Amino acid sequence: MPRQFEYDAVIVGSGPNGLAAGIAIAREGGSVLVLESRDSPGGGARTAELTLPGFHHDVCSAVHPTALASPFFKSLPLADHGLEFIHPEIPLAHPLDGGCCAVMHQSLEQTAAGLGEDRDAYLGLFTSLVAKADPLFEQLLGVPIRIPKTPFTMAGFGVKAMRSASGLATSYFKSDEARALFAGNAAHSFMPLRAPFTAAIGLVLMLSGHRYGWPVARGGSGNITAALCSLLESLGGKIECGRQVKTIDELPSAKAYLFDTSPSALVDIAGTRLPNRYTESLQRFRHGPGIFKIDYALSDAIPWTAEACRKAGTVHVGGTLGEIEESERATWQHSAHHRPFLLVAQQSLCDPSRAPRGNHTAWVYAHVPARSDVDMSNAIERQLERFAPGFSDCVLARHSMNCTEVEAYNANNIGGDIAGGANNWRQVFMRPVARINPYTTPADDIFLCSASTPPGGGVHGMCGYHAAHAAIDRIKRV
Repeated sequence: MPRQFEYDAVIVGSGPNGLAAGIAIAREGGSVLVLESRDSPGGGARTAELTLPGFHHDVCSAVHPTALASPFFKSLPLADHGLEFIHPEIPLAHPLDGGCCAVMHQSLEQTAAGLGEDRDAYLGLFTSLVAKADPLFEQLLGVPIRIPKTPFTMAGFGVKAMRSASGLATSYFKSDEARALFAGNAAHSFMPLRAPFTAAIGLVLMLSGHRYGWPVARGGSGNITAALCSLLESLGGKIECGRQVKTIDELPSAKAYLFDTSPSALVDIAGTRLPNRYTESLQRFRHGPGIFKIDYALSDAIPWTAEACRKAGTVHVGGTLGEIEESERATWQHSAHHRPFLLVAQQSLCDPSRAPRGNHTAWVYAHVPARSDVDMSNAIERQLERFAPGFSDCVLARHSMNCTEVEAYNANNIGGDIAGGANNWRQVFMRPVARINPYTTPADDIFLCSASTPPGGGVHGMCGYHAAHAAIDRIKRV
């Protein structure tokens, strides 16, 4: 007599990847239970009043360059479940000393026109990639080991992507503005900019900006989670919060178990079911630097010297390519830099629901060494004052989180690493371990679906989608 199971799939963790996995399985008719240790779902996509009443801050992820590029998200009726993306007037600005500024518009031509002597070089780098962005993103966000549908396009991208960010920027561009614009995007890799493959992150983010924009979710990133939860529940899925899972033995019986967790958490929970050689490989998985984050309640918008920064949803603060190289290298040398590279999000400029009328929010983080307990508040505000004199006068309240607090809030952020693992060359291709199907494990009913699997960090749900399809094969066989 066939064994009876309580669910087709039990998913541990309710970040965007865990919810995406649940939706993918439920759309195939599977019964799904998602378990979340905190009192609300969301992982890296939550919004809260961290400072003052009426100020809505994105606790983790804030701006979503890959959400609209995601083939899976495109297939979902998320707008029917309340999700709306808003595009700022300018996706990204990068100020330099003296009031000048590099600007990335969604329009490729408008961006290039603002780069002066680097206009033609910028068009040469991006024109063919933007023209083929849709099939390119299907492959970049797809299963890593497969024959590309457009091999020549992928090859053209790969030749550029395998370079260091510093090498690509200096070989293509002459101006400080163009070089800094590329460096700021590549710095999202959390890697030293002279490392190979760091150009890939810069190319992907800028390509996404030109093709899809850099939107924010109306009302906060938590509304991405709310829409995913609503869709999953409409398909019959269940979500239970406040369920801390310590061992796989305490889970309901299921045909498949999917973990939207770090590799080390998978070992802790399911290690008894996995062979030692595999768990030892998972424990060698390397995490990257961390962040020190400040959320601000402001009496007014940030008074940037450069006008374009006053219209940008995202501002990269770090100065020139050389300065960003230095600060990013310092994080890998276990040193908190006195002039850190900052990511600044100004959601309230295009989404007035984020703050009371006339007020604003700012979301700011600096890259710091893993597990750093250094208070970066003064260094962050010096950098902001450098490009926005009078910023401190606008501050009504602050809420800060160091690496320990970032990990305490979301256990997947090991040591403050919000990227799901270091983006070194090995883990770009083999994440979390060398395996033909990286979402599977030696136990045929256990799967990993977090950002520690391909294609890595970002609110796009593709890690969960791919893991779900690996699990669906198992579910149909049992």
